[in-house]
Amino acid sequence: MNLIASALSTLVLAGVAFAVIKIARFLIQPYFSSLRYLPGPPSPSFIFGNFKAIFDGDNVSLHEAWVERYGHTIKYKGFLNNDRFYTMDLKAINHFLTHSSDYQKPAQSRFVLSSILGEGLLFVEESRFRTWTNSRVNQHFVDQARQLREFWEFELSKVGDFARIDAFDGLTKATLNIIGLAGFNYEFDALNPGRKNELHEAFFTIFSTTERGSFIWPLLQGLFPPLRFIPNARMRRLEHARTVMRRIGMQLVAEKKASVRQALAGEKFGSVDTKALHGRDLLTVLIKANMASDLADNLRLSDEDVLWQVPTFLVAGHETTSSATTWCLYALTQAPEAQRKLRAELFTLLTDTPTMDELNALPYLDAVVRETLRVHAPVASSSRQAVKDDIVPLSTPFTDARGEVHDTSKVDKGAQFFLPVQAINRSRELWGEDAHEFKPERWESLPETVSSIPGVWGHLLTFSGGPRSCIGYRFSLVEMKALIFTLVRAFEFELAVPPEEITKKHLLVQRPLVKSELEKGSQMPLLVKRYEHL
Repeated sequence: MNLIASALSTLVLAGVAFAVIKIARFLIQPYFSSLRYLPGPPSPSFIFGNFKAIFDGDNVSLHEAWVERYGHTIKYKGFLNNDRFYTMDLKAINHFLTHSSDYQKPAQSRFVLSSILGEGLLFVEESRFRTWTNSRVNQHFVDQARQLREFWEFELSKVGDFARIDAFDGLTKATLNIIGLAGFNYEFDALNPGRKNELHEAFFTIFSTTERGSFIWPLLQGLFPPLRFIPNARMRRLEHARTVMRRIGMQLVAEKKASVRQALAGEKFGSVDTKALHGRDLLTVLIKANMASDLADNLRLSDEDVLWQVPTFLVAGHETTSSATTWCLYALTQAPEAQRKLRAELFTLLTDTPTMDELNALPYLDAVVRETLRVHAPVASSSRQAVKDDIVPLSTPFTDARGEVHDTSKVDKGAQFFLPVQAINRSRELWGEDAHEFKPERWESLPETVSSIPGVWGHLLTFSGGPRSCIGYRFSLVEMKALIFTLVRAFEFELAVPPEEITKKHLLVQRPLVKSELEKGSQMPLLVKRYEHL
């Protein structure tokens, strides 16, 4: 008993010592930080710095206001008033994105995300899997878009010409079905109201936005690892959801591996070359590629690595696209002429089952998608942490608190910076005075200034840039086009609440909420009416 008490006492003392050292480092950091003389907003809280204002409101508007007042390159305060680097300077952003091995996800961000998704592709810092394409998934996009159309038509049949429909709910279910089929050949059947699916319910648990202030405890756990051993209701719900995801994911991986082995049984010596690999769903492609005989051992994933691609693919192919398409329909309600012009173009195709090439050949549809992803980027921002001391180049010099002018900024090892995706996407300096407005026509003639934005696609940072840009953006673009094609041809859309009632909550992606109905969680209420094409 004395040995147990002694061991417990030692553990407690070690935990206290760790916390004291950690807090002490946080407390002295602002006095020695190379960012301490950068201009920036005052800190409203010693404990949370500017975090609470960022999480409580529209962080993009807040950051834009900071930049307008303090300049392109500033600092803001994080936990315990630690300095965070924020810049709209494209030369600096390009430096961060192209030196991706020097700027990685912060430990606390990795903890919060991995507690939800596990160690999937979102967390692989050395790129081992960069190709995510499959030309056969287009039929899933169109089929599920048509199923969503029929689902909404059924809702309309119950009430008459107009119906208030939560577009976000329907699109979330449709995109979940799509990634289930295209990604894993798995039937969620989420649009079937009579069927319960435990994986769908697990996702609902993970991405619920009804918990106010829910960021605080995960943030503290990310910063102070011993706190992760203290149980709480949120972590128990997450753990149950992850257990469900792991069990179903392991079943999927086992089934796919068995199918691949069976398919390879007739191959000479049981070996296969990656050039000969073909597969219908993304998980099968990954497993086949991982089993290929010409794959270097250091690039081969373990079964655990393969398993955690399941929730990662689900988020990448489901959560981001449902959010983006929801914001597209919202934008079209605020631009009725754009909605009419788009619908007219869509009816130039004499089929309701277009191919990928046919969708990509519609110029105004392409402009609408691009403009949506510019104004309403699903992921509005991300953060990185320097793994070594560095000098960051700047195209626009700044004047520090001592009156000195700098065309570079020193960044200490461990310093964190903020990648302002949406703020860059709608910067008036880059896009013009109408940058905050939804105008698909702008894509007919872009300003020269946007050519320097270091994004992987479309002069935008929506899919990031550099070696760790989004690997599935082509998948998402075609999926989004198929949904918009089917829905806008079938329905007319109006917003069911005043525009000022719509706000955003950033939880992995920017989800819509109604200010007067926050207790209902994420929703986008639209008035939907059948469109009669003459």
